[in-house]
Amino acid sequence: MAIREYEGINKLYGPLIVMDYVECFYDELVEIQYGRDILLGKVITSGIDSTVIQIFGNGTGLNIHKTLVRFTGNPIEMKVSPQILSRIFDGLGRPIDGLGNVISTQSRDINGYAINPYIREYPKNFIETGISAIDGMLTLIRGQKLPIFSGNGLNHNKLAVQIAKQAKIKTSEDFSIVFAAIGLKKDDADFIIKTLSQNNISKNMVIFLNLASDPVPERIATPRIALTVAEYLAFDLNKHVLVILCDMTNYCEALREISNYRQEVPGRKGFPGYLYSDLASLYERAGMIKGKSGSVTQIPIISMPNDDITHPIPDLTGFITEGQIVFSRELHRKDIYPPINILPSLSRLMKDGIGNGFTREDHSDVSGQLFAAYSKVIEIRSLASIIGEEELSDSDKKYLVFGKDFEENFINQGFNEYRTFEHTIQLMWKMLSLLDISELTRIKPEYIKTYHPSNIQRTL
Repeated sequence: MAIREYEGINKLYGPLIVMDYVECFYDELVEIQYGRDILLGKVITSGIDSTVIQIFGNGTGLNIHKTLVRFTGNPIEMKVSPQILSRIFDGLGRPIDGLGNVISTQSRDINGYAINPYIREYPKNFIETGISAIDGMLTLIRGQKLPIFSGNGLNHNKLAVQIAKQAKIKTSEDFSIVFAAIGLKKDDADFIIKTLSQNNISKNMVIFLNLASDPVPERIATPRIALTVAEYLAFDLNKHVLVILCDMTNYCEALREISNYRQEVPGRKGFPGYLYSDLASLYERAGMIKGKSGSVTQIPIISMPNDDITHPIPDLTGFITEGQIVFSRELHRKDIYPPINILPSLSRLMKDGIGNGFTREDHSDVSGQLFAAYSKVIEIRSLASIIGEEELSDSDKKYLVFGKDFEENFINQGFNEYRTFEHTIQLMWKMLSLLDISELTRIKPEYIKTYHPSNIQRTL
């Protein structure tokens, strides 16, 4: 479709422009010019009576009679090339690292598509994050979408950066990170850039920064641009790509604000009724494709308003994704980092991506036993708060010792501390050695004989 220009608009509502009907298509890229300033936008409604354009910027100062609207005939696209690695872009994919524009003849529509279920490859093999609570108990599998449910004031940004700088795969295949910061405060963004720029960490990384001070509509585009780049790296360059989206709550809030401007009928808590399908259009772009050696893995981060896991954003995210990692404010108050509460957390694909050939044969049994033991710790703590610790049995007291050690020495981990998987599983056995062997009912006897610390000492 050729470029069309029109002078004058009918109405301006915040970031929305309303015009009479013009020939255009949904999501078409639009340039809005007033004087020397040019803003970008996209078509979000094209009906028989009117056309609505969403501006990526501030519409303040536009003159409805003198504004020139140029329809480009193309969707919003992102230029891609192998040289895109180690670059930093803003929320609309424009370079902000001072290294100039991406030189490429290839451009990709940022809207993309969910992967067709027929051509999906079942996710297997794991990504090592170097964080014991994740690698040992909530293993991240290639091609999985595993969100982190956090809360306001918790250190999810810190964990996101730690995963970005530490994550790796054990094979010789190429591995890359795409980090999309969505609506973050400037100090959080500065922390991300400063940390990831150290020691050449960012050489296999692409960073997109959308700040809280940037126009709200940009947040709608940022995760789509990031996923477009990830798909190019994975399915064109055959890399395994981990995409970190931080913070998807800001994305959903932007979606709600735009929906209010469009005067759409609100759903739960004012969010648009299509929130589920909109989130699915992003999350379902993760996965592996038959015949392709690359993969796209997602870690969306959601800061739950009021720590409410039933809030529409985490609730709908949980329906689409394959598990969740849940933060605990109680552990955060104990100064435990990362404050991961393993009991409500789950990695649904873990069982198929661990074990002999991927991690270690005893991994599944040891992980299940730790879940069961820590669950019993919570029950015993509740009982102790009623009857007092001195009234507990010797076995229950051992569980309390186990629970304290598990939180302080297994879950708790330094920001700059990288733990290999072998280190992690040794720690898991060390935690279980605090309990009587008779309590280890979920572990095969041959694994206890081979790996239990007491048996290893006797062998030595």
